[in-house]
Amino acid sequence: MKPIPMLPPEELRRAALEVVRADPFPMLASIHGDRPSVRPVSPVRTEGFTVYVASLRSSGKTEEIQQNSRVELCYLTEGHDQVRISGVAEDVTDPGVRREIWDSNPLLRTYLKSIDNPEFVLYRVVPERVRYMREWALEYQEVEL
Repeated sequence: MKPIPMLPPEELRRAALEVVRADPFPMLASIHGDRPSVRPVSPVRTEGFTVYVASLRSSGKTEEIQQNSRVELCYLTEGHDQVRISGVAEDVTDPGVRREIWDSNPLLRTYLKSIDNPEFVLYRVVPERVRYMREWALEYQEVEL
């Protein structure tokens, strides 16, 4: 199969954001000891390439992020286009941001019952690098932040 040509720079950001919007359950990679650990997540908010992910304080994911906050999210469409967002997961403590996300997410409210539940952890993945690949392009393109 012949590789698909790269996107022109003026189309790249839009195409990458479309992939992020199209995949409701990206894979989140973190480090567990000396090994990678990958699981699907359901972001609770996305602002461009900045992604918010809720977790439980007692989860393995939270333990891994506390040990090493460098993570990567991988988004994949049905057509196999993909976006990889590498960055740092920051613990969101701002009460206003936490309240906005809490109020807009029925699943959090159903599962955790109270915004004051000590199990409620909220991470903001701040992007340091974003890469995009079209189906069968066989090479990533760097997306400008």
